[in-house]
Amino acid sequence: MKNKSSDQIKTTTCYMCACRCGINVHLKDGKVKYIEGNPDHPVNKGVLCAKGSAGIMQHYSPARLTAPLKRVGPRGSGEFEEISWDEAMEMATEKLRAVREKDPKRLAFFTGRDQSQALTGWFSAKFGTHNYAAHGGFCSVNMAAAGLYSIGGSFWEFGEPDWHQTKYFIMFGVAEDHDSNPIKKGIGTIKSRKGTKYVSVNPVQSGYAAIADEWLGIRPGADGLFVGALIAELIKAEKIDWNFLNRYTNSPWLVIDAPGTAYHGLFARNGSGEPMCFDTKKQAVDEFKVGTSNPAMVGTYELGDGTKATPAFQHIIEEFLSEKYNLENVENETGIKATDIERIAAEIAEVAFSEEIVIDQEWTDSYGNKHDQVIGRPVSFHAMRGIAAHKNGFETCRMIHLLQTLLGAIDGPGSFKYKPPFPRPTPPHKKNARFSAAPGEVCEAEPLGFPAGPEDLAVDENGEPTRLDKAFSWEYPLAIHGMMHMSLHNAWAGDPYKVDVFMMYMANMAWNSSMNVENAIKYMTDKDPETGDYKIPYIIYSDAFYSETVPYADLILPDTTYLERWDAISMLDRPIGTAEAAADSIRQPVVEPDRDVRPFQDVILDLGARLGLPGMVKDDGSPQYPGGYSDYLTNHERAPGVGPLSGWRGKDGESQGKGEPNQDQLKKYIENGCYWEFELPEAEQYNRFANKAYLETATKMGWMGSPEPIVLNVYNEMLQKFHLAAEGYGEHLPPEHARERIKEYFNPVPTWYPVQEHVDSKSDEYPLSALTQRPAHMYHSWGSQNAWLRQLTSQNYLYINGETAKGLGVDDLDWVWVKSPHGEVKVQAKYMDGLNPGTVWTWNAIGKRRGAWALDENSPELQKAFLLNHVLSENLTNDEGETRSNSDPVTGQGAWFDARVKIERAENQADEVTSPLIDPVKFYDKHPRPDVLQYGFDKELSFDEYERSLGTNSSVKTEKEEA
Repeated sequence: MKNKSSDQIKTTTCYMCACRCGINVHLKDGKVKYIEGNPDHPVNKGVLCAKGSAGIMQHYSPARLTAPLKRVGPRGSGEFEEISWDEAMEMATEKLRAVREKDPKRLAFFTGRDQSQALTGWFSAKFGTHNYAAHGGFCSVNMAAAGLYSIGGSFWEFGEPDWHQTKYFIMFGVAEDHDSNPIKKGIGTIKSRKGTKYVSVNPVQSGYAAIADEWLGIRPGADGLFVGALIAELIKAEKIDWNFLNRYTNSPWLVIDAPGTAYHGLFARNGSGEPMCFDTKKQAVDEFKVGTSNPAMVGTYELGDGTKATPAFQHIIEEFLSEKYNLENVENETGIKATDIERIAAEIAEVAFSEEIVIDQEWTDSYGNKHDQVIGRPVSFHAMRGIAAHKNGFETCRMIHLLQTLLGAIDGPGSFKYKPPFPRPTPPHKKNARFSAAPGEVCEAEPLGFPAGPEDLAVDENGEPTRLDKAFSWEYPLAIHGMMHMSLHNAWAGDPYKVDVFMMYMANMAWNSSMNVENAIKYMTDKDPETGDYKIPYIIYSDAFYSETVPYADLILPDTTYLERWDAISMLDRPIGTAEAAADSIRQPVVEPDRDVRPFQDVILDLGARLGLPGMVKDDGSPQYPGGYSDYLTNHERAPGVGPLSGWRGKDGESQGKGEPNQDQLKKYIENGCYWEFELPEAEQYNRFANKAYLETATKMGWMGSPEPIVLNVYNEMLQKFHLAAEGYGEHLPPEHARERIKEYFNPVPTWYPVQEHVDSKSDEYPLSALTQRPAHMYHSWGSQNAWLRQLTSQNYLYINGETAKGLGVDDLDWVWVKSPHGEVKVQAKYMDGLNPGTVWTWNAIGKRRGAWALDENSPELQKAFLLNHVLSENLTNDEGETRSNSDPVTGQGAWFDARVKIERAENQADEVTSPLIDPVKFYDKHPRPDVLQYGFDKELSFDEYERSLGTNSSVKTEKEEA
């Protein structure tokens, strides 16, 4: 019997979450029939999760937009008129051209989880606006900034545990929907190996935490204090990798101790700018030289002019041996027993120093020292949003990297390892644009980058923000991913100025990607009482689906699904590499759209050409990339020889990393399964921050500008420069109103502080922390409109510790009100034992707005499911009456995990419907909706007919065979 399920197989890259797994898409008569993992792909090796398999239902979703739309009713009504692409592009071009000719910064452009920021950021710079940001500031910028400013890399996309050799693994608050296949594979590897321990630090014992060898149900926002206590215990026991600290960190560098001067807290340097140390053999202050100096790590010494100085490590000791990290205090704050903290610190030390891994591998460091071996401390850590989405998250992330550094557990066998193109200098050299351009001009840099000091901030002559979202200002200096979550509020408030066009891509900011739903809707629909015009004059939005945000736009540019377009997961952006190999990948159109839609990347390039933006048009004014995004991927160069894709470069396709454009490049990717991989020699896989051979390779490949070693920061001099500026020293000073805040939060040594909601005057009235996360089988708001994934979770509950609930008079499955100072929501509560007693939580984005996503009006997602966003706020007012963004004060990370609530049992238990139920938007009915979904058949079949349709098929052709 022949299997008629498919007649062709095409490879591409999954888009159902941020894993970027390789997939094989089975086609039958030009339609998608089955999706499986690509066993050759470096990310997933054939593993595919429920999200990936359910990509079929995303592709054939009845919520797919079908044509460009022009709003004809009030914002929010969902009343649109279908228009042609010619008209839509003319409308968008007219609006954008008027902005560019008047004042480019009056375009605000914010994108969601689009994975093409290298293109959209470049477009913004060429347009002339620096009001651009992406999803990261709402997600995990704390983690990225802390890592890049400390060790030149970070967790997840920038690094990973050495799953195959680690012996002690601690995971902090990792979202189960992100990077799930590699993490599942990694944890599986650890769990199958004897002598390896896995510890989960998480208030919630779901998913990854449920299978840990030890679960620590920590109180939200207290992770940094726990890590600080571990550091204190290691310092007390002197379980420190002194050799690693001496060679590869700034621990021995002398720090000037001269309070009240412009150089207090800065490194002492000689006339050539080289750092100084106290050499214990010479008994003198001397230039620090790796492998030659014998530096002191503690003490106080005099410089030539009598100024006192102390090694940077002395500051670490003073911070972590302070009363703050006293075990009794830490136990009270974290909920983790002091005896457990002592034990875990001892276990870490035992594994790191008694079970070290030694590899006989010759390598030379960047300072000219030759080594016969690579030493590994097989202790590894992994962290994500659970520690990032707090107002103290930047410091928590820094502490975890400091803990790794003290152990010498960075980029060695069994520890955290970088993924190419990381590590990068600390911080990376790429600068952010400080201002938008003059009319008709381009920005001097792309909107997002890495400040190296106060001089790089996006502020005007008075020290006030020049960006709409106030990223890179004295309010949020290291907001390296921007602050998308503040953009709507600031545009509505005209703070610091108004915008004319607000453009979004895949950012569901009227629903789950808002800090508060009602506020977001208000910002988009509010009108100026004097003129009657919307306060945000014009909104352009691109999405593939009829989300909750679509009804609020004036112009809709409908996107394709991920199976209908070209994409690049680029080394210029967020590549797919592993610790052992650099890699990038593409998506190819495996089917043609059956609707009047266009890939947003094509639309952006078309808009750029219509506007005549530099780099997007030729000298004669014709489009630079007439073939659209595939043309751009092949021919665009960000620097000579450096393009979006690293594989098969050069005219002959024989170059990797750098090389002139190759017109057959995309064909080569397709023949190779839509990915490129460059495995590093083993001698270049370790100690890459100071591995001479690796750094030379990285420079040759275009990942770094030069092969200079990267110094790991236990003490961050740049943060001290901000502190000094707040004290009035330097050429670039903060305005008076920002000074105390900078002095409080900018410290060269990592520290911990409680967040506002945990200690303010309302903290007793609202005693419970409230968290959200996505289930492993869904991602953002996309999954809960998916016909297959909805069957796994169509309603979310508020999970509450059973003993806590009983104390509040709440029974299992009771309906309760969740109340905060910012709002309330009625939900159904469910007991959960594996939960911190002071914490409640739920799955995020299950609840949908009526009318959106083409869901049936009786769907549980519309009636019983809910959003916790109703009790959040993008702004907070402290006890002194000062209102600020609900964000980390250093990086601008949205701090929605700091929310505090109280729970009250609902009086009416019979009305099993959530509240608030916002008025429905107009239903989108462009696709037929079967009452019973029987996918893959033109007509409904009985079970017997279905069984008879199955068989074997030897005629399926893969792309490699066809090639």
